[in-house]
Amino acid sequence: MEYTVQVRMNEKLFLRDPEQSDLGRRIIRQGILLINEIGFEETTFRKLADRIGTKEASIYRYFENKHRLLVYLVAWYWQWLDFQVLFETRNLIDTHEKLERVLRILLQMDVPMPSTPDDIDLVALHNIVICEASKAYLTRHVTEDNRQQLFKPYKDLTARIAQLILDYRPDYPYAKSRASSIIETAHFQSFFMRYLPSLTDFTGGDSNATLLDFLRHLLFATLDQ
Repeated sequence: MEYTVQVRMNEKLFLRDPEQSDLGRRIIRQGILLINEIGFEETTFRKLADRIGTKEASIYRYFENKHRLLVYLVAWYWQWLDFQVLFETRNLIDTHEKLERVLRILLQMDVPMPSTPDDIDLVALHNIVICEASKAYLTRHVTEDNRQQLFKPYKDLTARIAQLILDYRPDYPYAKSRASSIIETAHFQSFFMRYLPSLTDFTGGDSNATLLDFLRHLLFATLDQ
C-alpha cells in the first residue's frame, strides 16, 4: 500500500519555513544529498549554495547555521519513522509481532517506502541519521535546544516504542530506556558495520539480517525473562 507523509516541523528549527518556497525545498533536498555525499563536517552553506545555484546569504535566511539544518533533517526523519511505526503496527493484534515490525522499521528492512513531498531521498536521509544524528544533540547547547523542544520527534518515537514494550510486558520498569537503546543500537551498529567493523560482529553479505537477530535478542531476551 502506498501512502504519503506530510511532516510539520517545529518553527524554532528555521528562520523561514523551507517548505513554503521552491528555494527552501531545494535547500532541504539538496542539503540531504550533499551531507550524505561529503559528510556534515565538510558541508558548508557556500557549497550548498553553489550546488543549488543561489547565494550563500539566501540559505542563511532559512537556517541560522548548518547545525540547525542538521537538527531539522534528523527531526524530520524521526517524525517520519514515528509515522511508519504507527502506520505499520496499527492493524496488528499480537504485541510480539508489533515489536518485531518496529525492529524491521528501524533497520528499514522489508517496509514499504512512503511517498514524501517532492521525493525527499529517504535512503540518503537514513544514511545521514546513521552517520550524523548524534551530532544533533551532543552539543554544549543541548539544554537550550531541548527547552525549545527540538528533540520532541525523537522523544515521541521513543515513547511510542516504549508503549509497545509495555503492551507486551506491562510490568517492565525500563520501557523508555529499552526503547531509546534499541533505536540507538540499530543505528550505531549499522555505523560500526560500515566504518569500524572491529567493534561489531556484523559484517559481510546479509549483515542487516544478523543485526536484526541481535536486536531481537536485546529486546526479547530482556522482556521474556
